[in-house]
Amino acid sequence: MNTAIKDLQPTTMYEFYSRSVGFIASAIMLALAHQQNIWSFHYTELIIVALAYPLLALFISNKIPARLEHLRRPVLVSIDASLVGILMAYMEFAVIPCLLFAIMINTSAIILGRFNVWLAGFMSMALGAYLGTLIFGLHITPQAPLIIDICVAIGVAIYLAVAGYFSGKQTTLLEKLHIDIQQQEQKHKHLANQVSKYISPQILESIFSGKQDVRLQTQRKKLVVFFSDIKGFTALSEQIESEVLTDLLNNYLTEMTNIAIKYGGTIDKYIGDSIMVFFGDPKTQGAKKDTLACVAMAIEMRKHMKVLRQKWRAQGVKSPLEIRMGINTGYCTVGNFGTESRMDYTIIGKEVNMASRLESAADSNEILLSYESYALIQDKIICREKGRISAKGFSRPVPVYQVVDFRHNLAAKTTFVEHELPGFSMYMDTNRINNYDRERIAKALELAASKIKDQNKMQN
Repeated sequence: MNTAIKDLQPTTMYEFYSRSVGFIASAIMLALAHQQNIWSFHYTELIIVALAYPLLALFISNKIPARLEHLRRPVLVSIDASLVGILMAYMEFAVIPCLLFAIMINTSAIILGRFNVWLAGFMSMALGAYLGTLIFGLHITPQAPLIIDICVAIGVAIYLAVAGYFSGKQTTLLEKLHIDIQQQEQKHKHLANQVSKYISPQILESIFSGKQDVRLQTQRKKLVVFFSDIKGFTALSEQIESEVLTDLLNNYLTEMTNIAIKYGGTIDKYIGDSIMVFFGDPKTQGAKKDTLACVAMAIEMRKHMKVLRQKWRAQGVKSPLEIRMGINTGYCTVGNFGTESRMDYTIIGKEVNMASRLESAADSNEILLSYESYALIQDKIICREKGRISAKGFSRPVPVYQVVDFRHNLAAKTTFVEHELPGFSMYMDTNRINNYDRERIAKALELAASKIKDQNKMQN
């Protein structure tokens, strides 16, 4: 591709050759006109200008800075047109030579492919013709001698041939460049696909899109942190061959990762059979939606474990492997940690530690939430209050909640009753109520209902 770009760059030489042909033809025409005693006045000055101008234009082209490159060719075409207009006035507007020179200028403008350049060229030629009448006077001779017509026709024909040759060459080079670019794109896509196996797709996308700089930097964000592992995996590793264990683990991580990506989670790392995922960076839908997406991911992972257990059982793995998960929502520090030569995009903070502690405290097939996460999703997800746990690194026991399922999935068979209003709060799980407490709870509810009815009567 670099070679093609280099080949495309020296367009100034093509312009120099084609411009030289056109103005040399003009000089020859002026010399013939002088020989035939036609338009003899000022012919020497005009010949000098015609021969010197292509060299002057080349010099100017090489001096124009790169930031003004887009203006170079339109400006030079306009100058060409102005000089041709002056020459037309000098030739007393002879029809055939003027028409041929106009075709030459029109071709130069068309090659650039922009209407405004063509219009500027036409106006410059008209301006040049006007200046020519001021210099030489207004004289109109419709027909020039045949030798002049032939000379101009040959010169313009050679110009068109040179222009066509270089335009074709540029087209070929552009096609080659296009092919090279396509090949480079394929290489980059392949490379990106390879890199994506080591980096979370969200992080990779933000880097390639330019939204994130690859440098040491961090920021505070409200994130949802998820940890999971397989209960009993360590014991299993002592019972089966390493090859079988490797296949099992890779299959598990692949399936869980696909689910995480489906819900928009950012894969932080794998630690043996443990998976760490977070939501809210580099993209976020807000803390509530991020938390709901994380919990939905966890529910699907738990359900998918049933499919995996059946598959593993068919492969001879008899141990009933169960997943356990912990989720917490809070402010974390996220970004690139490490050195300028080796970075790790991850999150740190006590909220991360809390999610890890919840995962460790969870039972088999259990999803534990912190209160911060529970408060955000309780209107969509049914959860059981599981009391408090003592977490390492935290001075006080923390309340935890067990995820059951989406409310709409359990609407017909739910055993939960929850209701919250200002001055009123009720949470009831009929499956956890002891038989000897049911009558006491019923009486308490009846008493509460009676007091509300009595108060309504007094107010009415």
